Amino acid sequence: MSWKKERDLLIAQTMAFVQSVTGKEPDAELDVDAKSILETAAAPVEAAKMHAAEIVTSSPAALPKDVQVSIQIPRTVVSSDVRTEMLARVANFRAHQQRFNRERAEYFSATLTRLRAAIEKDSAPDPSDRAPPRR
Repeated sequence: MSWKKERDLLIAQTMAFVQSVTGKEPDAELDVDAKSILETAAAPVEAAKMHAAEIVTSSPAALPKDVQVSIQIPRTVVSSDVRTEMLARVANFRAHQQRFNRERAEYFSATLTRLRAAIEKDSAPDPSDRAPPRR
């Protein structure tokens, strides 16, 4: 099977699964090839549904069908101590970076000053290099 057909089959299976979970009917706009792929993909989904139904009915703790189970994800609560620590670390990091920037600027200025002084010293004519005046 080519990778394109495998991809299309995976997409069709995913769409069939989503539609089975949401209870929606397949889209009418799908072309003939997509519908045939969906029908082919629906068989494994139906088998999975039947297997899941067997597991639920065979388990002793099976819930009645009229009971709805809602799963709520608890919101992560950041305590004020953790928040304070995070803010302190961020402030410390910023101060550290500012110190590095300040030291780098000072080093640059000092190096540039030394370089300018060396250039001025070397560019000034040396009095001993002068030729004696002609008589």
